[in-house]
Amino acid sequence: MTGLLRHRTYLPARELRRAYDVVIVGGGVNGLSLAYHLAAEHGIRDVAVLERAYIGSGGSGRNTQVLRANYNTPETVPLYAASLARYRGLSQELGFNVQFSTEGELDLCHTEDSLQVEREKSALNRALGVQTDILGPDEILEVCPLVDLSGGGELPVIGASYHPPGSFARHDAVVWGFAQAAARRGVDIHQGVVVTGVQVDDHTCVGVETSAGPVSAGHVVSAVAGWSTQLAAMAGVRLPIVTHLLQAFVTEPYRPVLRGLVSSMDLTIYVSQTTRGELLAGAEIVPYSTFSTRSTFEFLSEAARRSILILPFMAEARAMRQWGGSCDMTPDSSPILGPTPVDAFSVMAGMGTWGFKGAPIFGATMADSIATGRVPDLIAPFALSRFREDRMVPDAASAGTH
Repeated sequence: MTGLLRHRTYLPARELRRAYDVVIVGGGVNGLSLAYHLAAEHGIRDVAVLERAYIGSGGSGRNTQVLRANYNTPETVPLYAASLARYRGLSQELGFNVQFSTEGELDLCHTEDSLQVEREKSALNRALGVQTDILGPDEILEVCPLVDLSGGGELPVIGASYHPPGSFARHDAVVWGFAQAAARRGVDIHQGVVVTGVQVDDHTCVGVETSAGPVSAGHVVSAVAGWSTQLAAMAGVRLPIVTHLLQAFVTEPYRPVLRGLVSSMDLTIYVSQTTRGELLAGAEIVPYSTFSTRSTFEFLSEAARRSILILPFMAEARAMRQWGGSCDMTPDSSPILGPTPVDAFSVMAGMGTWGFKGAPIFGATMADSIATGRVPDLIAPFALSRFREDRMVPDAASAGTH
């Protein structure tokens, strides 16, 4: 029997070379998406992805798998609508099942203020071709009969927005799908390689220093999420980013009862059920800056309380596991995508709670920017220069940061 067992290699082991056309720092979903799109859409295959641990070990493996396009600004709605459209065909494109499913998103409102925000969001979404409906209490129960309209007797639900295109995809499947598709096209993916410095010569990035030696590059891209400020500082670039902790927990497997995402805009809690039956709940970022990813008992107890207020059946489920991930938050809660004042050094940063949702379009548009030298219209509003020019894209209400 032993002779029949084979060691299966998912990514080819390649020697780290001394030079590449493009070096991407960060082996999460965004760095891998960029590598794939450079190779698949532009024929740029002399690319290295450098990951200090293992691919997907950071925020990509610590997110709650939600995909949506119901954002609050004219700039973000088209961007995430384009990403969601790409997700729908991603399994076929990559030749890897990312377990994509469309199940809808229901956002409950307990106050007139939050309901008015949802009305305005719905109007904007519809004007930009994204379906987001406003529901009354009876219509809410048609979508999800499990909702307690009394809010546990504390916060009655007065209305909701409903985003039918809301979807899910398996986070580690997306990571490995992009990684394998990139590797098949010649991209080198190096795990366990730590970037210790960024080489800059006369205001131009020329490579990186690593734990395995120096590597020169025609272009370097930072895709390290919560560690963006530290990596950019190595290149002499200052990013207006503060890193926070975002937490979530899952229960033991529960019988299939909940379809789609159910959230409360006033309680800042969101709940879904995974394909394994776990009930998954998340809340807002912690209010202080930290690089720690240790989850806290205070989060678990408070998130459980809020969950039960809107979905009382969750009191029957036992919490099994909790975790945290780093979020790189900008002043306007929108991402930073594109070049920096240092030539040949670009950033994919400031995604906060949105990195997984935007990965396909972030990778595609950044690949266009690097390959052509022109920033695509979709990501032009998210340039680093917007902070200096006072043209920010404020969308904290969509980021779960309030």
